[in-house]
Amino acid sequence: MTREKVYSVCGMCTVRCPIVAEVENGNIAFLQGNPHAPNVDGGLCARGAAAPGLIYDRERPQHPMIRTGERGEGKWRKVGWNEAFDYVADKLKKVIDTYGARSILLTDRGGPFRDMHRAFLKGLGSPNYCNHDTSCARNVQHAALSSYGFGRKGVVYDLKNAKHVVLQTRNIFEAINVREVKELMDALDDGCKLTVIDIRTTVSATKADNFFMVRPGSDYAFNLAVLHEIITGNLYDKVYVRRHFKDFDHLENFIKPYTPEWAEGETGVAAAHLKNFVRDLVKAAPAVIWHPGWMTARYRNSFYVSRTAYLINALLGSIGAKGGLPIVNKPGDYGHKDVKAFMDLYSKPADKRADGVGWKFPHFEAGPGIAHLAYKAIETQDPYPLKAYIAYRHDPLMGFADPERQIKVFENLDLLVSVTFSWSDTAWYSDVVLPLSPFLERESLIATKGDLVPYMFVRKRALAPRYNTLADWEIVSGLAKRMGLNELVFDKIEDIWNFQLEGTGISIEDFAATGLVYLGEHPKYRDVIKDKLFKTPSGKVEVIDEKLEGQGIPSLAPYVGPQRPEGNQFRITFGRVAVHTQGHTVNNPYLHEQMKVNTLLINAGRAAELGIANGDEVEVSNNGYSECIQAEVTEQIHPDAVFVVHGFGHRLPMESLAYGKGLADNRFMPGGNDIYDPAGGAVAFQEHFVAVKKRTAEQSPFKSMLSR
Repeated sequence: MTREKVYSVCGMCTVRCPIVAEVENGNIAFLQGNPHAPNVDGGLCARGAAAPGLIYDRERPQHPMIRTGERGEGKWRKVGWNEAFDYVADKLKKVIDTYGARSILLTDRGGPFRDMHRAFLKGLGSPNYCNHDTSCARNVQHAALSSYGFGRKGVVYDLKNAKHVVLQTRNIFEAINVREVKELMDALDDGCKLTVIDIRTTVSATKADNFFMVRPGSDYAFNLAVLHEIITGNLYDKVYVRRHFKDFDHLENFIKPYTPEWAEGETGVAAAHLKNFVRDLVKAAPAVIWHPGWMTARYRNSFYVSRTAYLINALLGSIGAKGGLPIVNKPGDYGHKDVKAFMDLYSKPADKRADGVGWKFPHFEAGPGIAHLAYKAIETQDPYPLKAYIAYRHDPLMGFADPERQIKVFENLDLLVSVTFSWSDTAWYSDVVLPLSPFLERESLIATKGDLVPYMFVRKRALAPRYNTLADWEIVSGLAKRMGLNELVFDKIEDIWNFQLEGTGISIEDFAATGLVYLGEHPKYRDVIKDKLFKTPSGKVEVIDEKLEGQGIPSLAPYVGPQRPEGNQFRITFGRVAVHTQGHTVNNPYLHEQMKVNTLLINAGRAAELGIANGDEVEVSNNGYSECIQAEVTEQIHPDAVFVVHGFGHRLPMESLAYGKGLADNRFMPGGNDIYDPAGGAVAFQEHFVAVKKRTAEQSPFKSMLSR
C-alpha cells in the first residue's frame, strides 16, 4: 500500500519544528523533519520521534469530563462535547453576569497557533491573557525591548554563518531546536568557536572551545567584566557605536569598577581566562552571537544578564550582521501581506489588566502579561476578582513554584477549565477537562515564521482522532457558538484557512507540495540605520531605558553578589534534557524508556564532605518538606548547587509510568511565585536552597518507589 505524506508541525515541545508524517493503514509509519524547511534536512529529535507514543497513549484524556467530587479527588463524569460546551459556557456567563468579562483569565504556552483562542477571550471582553513566559523567557523579551525597542524574536540567530557563539542560559544541544543544532554543528565544522557559561557541564559544554563554570547567580558579574574589557580596551566597533548607541558614556562610566580581577572573586573564573576569551570574541566580530538566553527565569538579576548580553552583541556590531543577529524579515519586507488575524475582529477590552501590566507596571509588555501576578490577583482579588480560568495547553502547577499554595489560590475560582492532550497536575485539579487531539490528530491555523526569508506553514491532520478529542479550532468554535461570538464559529478547517489567506495572494493549495510557502528567494541582511530598525524612542540602542527609570528600576543595576549556601545547604537548580520536555513527556513510553527518573547532580567534593557516594539515596529538604532521590556524584557541577532535570515527581494515578518517579523541584520553592525579577518580570526559580543528607535504606519510605 502506498504511504501518504502529510505535512505537519511537531508538538512535542514549544519549538514546533516542521515535520512530515508518512501514514499507512491509519498509523504513523515514519516521521521525519520536513526536508523543505530551512536547514532541517529531515532531522528530528528524540522527542519528535516519540510522537507515536503520544498517539497510542491509553492513559491520556479520551473524552470531555466534568468534575463530580472535590477538586483533585479524581472523580469525573464522562460527558459529550455538547454538554461540556454548554457547561463551560453557562459557568462563563454566570461569571460575566456577576463580575464582568474582565474576571476571566486564559493562559497558554504561547506559540504560532494561538490567534483563535486569544480572539475568543478578547471577544468576550477580557484583557487577561497571559502565556507561560514568566516561567521561561520573559526577562529576555523585556531586555530586548528595553535595549532595541523590539522583542527577542526581532532578530535571527544566524548560526550557520557565525564565527563565535556564546551560550549563556541556553543549552542548544539538550533544549533542542533541530535547525539550530544542525546549523551550529555545521558552523563548528567550519571553524566557529563555541563558548559555554554555565553552573554545570552540559552537553553543549562538552562541545565548547571555552567552558566557564560560574558560581550560581554570578552571570551578571561575568558579563559586566566582559563589558569592562571590551570598552576599556577599546575593542568595540567604534563606527557602530557612534552611529547606533545612545548613552554610551553612561555605560562606559558604569562598568569601570567591574574588572576581570573583581569578577574572578565573584564568578570563580580566572581573570586571565576571561581576558583571553574577550580577545577571541572580538576577533570574530561582527559574526558573533552572544545568546541572550532562553529559560532565564532563574535569578533576581537575570534580566540584567540578558540585557548585558544584548549590549555586548551591539558593541561588537553583530546586530544586523551576517553571522550575528540580523534583523528578522516579515512578509511585508518581501511585498506580501501576512495572514489575517482573528484578533483583529474585536476591539481592545476597556478594562485594565488584573496583573497590573500596562498601568501599575508600564515597563512590562502588555501582550502576554505576567502570569504569576495574575495568579496573585486570583488570590487577593485585587484590583478585581478573577473567577474563571482557562488553562489552554498550560500546566502552571508543574510550571510554576509552590504548587500546594497554587492549589489553594485556585480555590478562589468559580471555574477552572483545562484544555489539554495529556494529563497534567492542573487538569487533575480542574472542574472541566476538554481533551485536545494530539498534534498528529489535529489541524491548526496557518502561521507565519519571520526569518531571513520568511515563510508560512501549515499543520495538517495526519490521523483521525482515536478517541473523542477535538482540534483547537473545534474547541474554540464550540465555545464561541454558545457565547455569541459567531465570527469564530467554523464547521471545517478549510474555511478558517481561506479566511486567513484572504488578500495574501496565496491559497491553501500552495502548501500541498511542501507544507510551506516561502515569501522570498534570498535572505536580506538589512541596514539598521537605513531601514530604521531600532524601535526605541531615539531609534538607537539605548543604555538608559526611561520606562525602567520611571519605575525606579535602574537600567543597569549595581552588582549584588548571590547568597551563598552554608553547611549542607545547596542552591537548587534545574534544566532540560534532550529526551524530555519538562513534565509533558515523562509518561510517554518511548521517552520513559530513555530516562525513567531524574537524579540529583551533586559536586563530588561536597558529596564527600557529607558522606554521600554515587548512587546513594539522599533526602532533599526545605522548609519542612522533603523528598528522596538518587545522588549522581560528579565533578561537573559547581559546589554551591545541586541540579535535577525538571518535570519529574508526578503523582497522578492516571500516569502509570511517571507516577512516583523522581523529584519535583518546584515543590522546594515555598512562596516562589512572589520571588521574581522586578525589571524583567520572570520568576526567580533558582533563588531557593535545600538541605541534602544521606538516607539509609531503613529510613527511606521511598526506596521501593524510586527503584521501580
